[in-house]
Amino acid sequence: MRPAVIGIGGGTGAGKTYLANKLVEAYSEVNIAVINQDSYYKDLSYMPYEERLKQNFDHPESIDIGLFRSQLEQLINGKAIEMPTYDFSGHKRSITTTHIPYSSIIIVEGIFVLYYLQLCKLCTIRVFIDTSEDIRFKRRVDRDIKERGRTKEAVRTQYQSTVQPMHKKFIEPSKNNADLIVKGEYRLRDVIDRINTKINFKNDPNSP
Repeated sequence: MRPAVIGIGGGTGAGKTYLANKLVEAYSEVNIAVINQDSYYKDLSYMPYEERLKQNFDHPESIDIGLFRSQLEQLINGKAIEMPTYDFSGHKRSITTTHIPYSSIIIVEGIFVLYYLQLCKLCTIRVFIDTSEDIRFKRRVDRDIKERGRTKEAVRTQYQSTVQPMHKKFIEPSKNNADLIVKGEYRLRDVIDRINTKINFKNDPNSP
């Protein structure tokens, strides 16, 4: 049976990971895998560290979309994958991987998930989380300082120079590819119910 693929897109700090985690809890009785787009940043280990710092990590070309799509297709076709791990402090791919077995539900989350049409076509349902910029920026600062070893000033500079303009150019328009647009303030149960309805409808062999 083809697994249900839930694609979750939206800007940085929109709440994609939070929703993914809540869906894992909601579907705890079935096998479920979470594939994070951030694992698929291109490996820049061949560059001097100073050059890596100059790269635009908020542009779609920063993602190894070939590997991303290929591994998602493998999972859909019933094969396990070794998902890469990305070292954000060094801006390079780690030598460690995460084993992801076949699962009946696959959650794919990331800022560009709904931008890449080749990923959209693999999703059973596409969800865009639409959260205000003020909230997203605060969450971005908190996350990058705590989890990625950045300073507040460095986060602010990156946000103003690349994050914000790339959001407007690539991510905001990708909401047009969504089946469901979720506002920043929402009732989780309502969202889960709507996702269930979409999954059941699209997986029903008798559906038109």
